[in-house]
Amino acid sequence: MSIQSINPATEEVIETFELFNDTQVQHALDEARTAFLSWRNTSFAERSAALHRVAAYLREHKARLAHIATVEMGKPIVEAEAEVEKCAFNCDFYADNAEKFLADESVKANATESYVAFRPLGVVLALMPWNFPYWQVFRFAAPALMAGNTAVLKHASNVSRAALEIERVFHDCGLPHGAFRTVLVPGAETRPLIEDSRIAAITLTGSEEAGIAVASASGHVLKKNVLELGGSDAFIVLEDADLDAAAQTAVRARFQNTGQSCIAAKRFIIVASVLEEFVQKFVEAAAQLRIGDPLNRATQIGPMARGDLRESLEQQLQASVKLGAKVVLGGKRVAGKGFFFEPTIVTGVTTDMSLFREETFGPVAAVISARDTEHAVELANDSIFGLGGNLWTRNIERGRALARRLESGGVFINGMTASDPRLPFGGVKRSGYGRELASFGIREFVNIQTVWIGPTVSPTTTAPSE
Repeated sequence: MSIQSINPATEEVIETFELFNDTQVQHALDEARTAFLSWRNTSFAERSAALHRVAAYLREHKARLAHIATVEMGKPIVEAEAEVEKCAFNCDFYADNAEKFLADESVKANATESYVAFRPLGVVLALMPWNFPYWQVFRFAAPALMAGNTAVLKHASNVSRAALEIERVFHDCGLPHGAFRTVLVPGAETRPLIEDSRIAAITLTGSEEAGIAVASASGHVLKKNVLELGGSDAFIVLEDADLDAAAQTAVRARFQNTGQSCIAAKRFIIVASVLEEFVQKFVEAAAQLRIGDPLNRATQIGPMARGDLRESLEQQLQASVKLGAKVVLGGKRVAGKGFFFEPTIVTGVTTDMSLFREETFGPVAAVISARDTEHAVELANDSIFGLGGNLWTRNIERGRALARRLESGGVFINGMTASDPRLPFGGVKRSGYGRELASFGIREFVNIQTVWIGPTVSPTTTAPSE
């Protein structure tokens, strides 16, 4: 059996890959487990040196790696290069900070000495999506490897070349053979991988449906998992907001990566008193976006990654229009080859429409009118998702107070939601559980081990004076 990479800008087959047979899969798992047994015994200094080499490699080969992402999933080349740079930054960040994040923590108890240590779990299985083919992987891999784990990647099939290149990066930078392995297998073979005794834990970035399947399979064999799932982030604009800044940011927040991002702003909840003015500014700014060949450095909107994804987006849009939503910008396919869809803004969206209720994964922005601040918060929380969100107000203390009431893993006040290695990333509700990045992310795939050293010391005993 084989899988194909198809250029979404031209609909041409780029490359065909033979799927791994069972012998190849078993060999990869064996190598990852064997590598773990040695890698866990390396020092933080050795791991840090390796991750710094990875960061340097990514920067040196940025153009080639970015080109692969662009032709496989359609990301504009400038954004693809920025993605590779971000991966390098993440590697450097964990190379510099992992030892501090995982340092033993002394605890006063009834022991002569007691402390908490953070030990690696083993081989982590990563199930990753196509929309950020490098970042999603390095976001988990850098902290997991610095903690002493090894990894097996099952990437989305349409970015198989990127998946193999990631394995090559770690190999060429001198990590132990097998420390990072890629397996090319269909989705149907995910469960056997999860259940394999050589896999210690699982991390998934994907859809709500994929999260349910992975959580079920992981639970069946009692394995730790972290799920970063879909989102329908609210972008709240209050009456005292800087509308020019909000509108400019709204364009990037919705249409970056051609709208194919779990943390993209999707539901634009605008207080009624500034709705008309905001929409005018939003439409004017979005209308300037340049659609075209994603390899052209001037292009800001490339094709969607697959034809079926474009069809799903069209269905969500058409269903909402039938219920009374109004398209004020775009709204249709771009003629010719490629899975292109115009940047689209829709007003009059209500809570019974699919553009409000479902995650929209593409360049369509849904604008919802809120009566006032209280109604805006109510609308924002009226979702099964809770990944991130934006809040625009000139009153920062008011923003802090409202952030406490927003049901999401992140709240960005007067700025665009983005993942950052220095900050924890993840969601609540059906956006998943667990956290990536920062100190929280590196501690997801460790054994939090209590070490107690006797003899017992009476609570009233004090150390003798000198």
